[in-house]
Amino acid sequence: MSTVKAPPPLAMSSFGFQALISRWNLARLAPIPLRLIVGYGFVAHGVAKLGKGPEVFAEILQAIGTPAPHFMAWLTILVELLGGLAVLLGAFVPWASAPMIAVLLVAIFTVHLPFGFTSIKLMAVTADGPKFGPPGYETDLLYLACLATLLLAGSGPLAVDKWIATRFRRKSQTSHFALRHPDREQCSGVPRHRLHPARGVL
Repeated sequence: MSTVKAPPPLAMSSFGFQALISRWNLARLAPIPLRLIVGYGFVAHGVAKLGKGPEVFAEILQAIGTPAPHFMAWLTILVELLGGLAVLLGAFVPWASAPMIAVLLVAIFTVHLPFGFTSIKLMAVTADGPKFGPPGYETDLLYLACLATLLLAGSGPLAVDKWIATRFRRKSQTSHFALRHPDREQCSGVPRHRLHPARGVL
């Protein structure tokens, strides 16, 4: 007599978790944490550059051979502040992502690439605190992966892009209905008590 083996507890818990996600449609919330971390991260970097002074960042850009360092310093700060805010709000994410991706790629190939993949390199722990080596391009790739996910899957709920798409869809449906039923559109402004079910407008 054959016996049916019960699934292991880990498989049961995984199945229950997936069932919960499916039942409450929680997958639609997945873009929200990506928007929060990417948007906040970019805004934080922009605020930090402003706090130290754009001229300090311009000197860094000049040291690595960036043309028009002062202009590029301000442009980078604006991309980080405005792009980060746009991603936080889920507003115009496809357009905001393009300059943000450009900033990340420039950072990878001009600064972080020679130092390898790892962004956090703990070199030693001294009485003054931990000592870290130069950061690699790991964090840049994480930002790029998050932006690519938002571009492919959308901004998700609680986003300005979602609100704009919903309003555009409603207007498009209303216009399409009016074109297909012009007689109903003409009668739409008539009070209900003036309409007769068999003869139309009284």
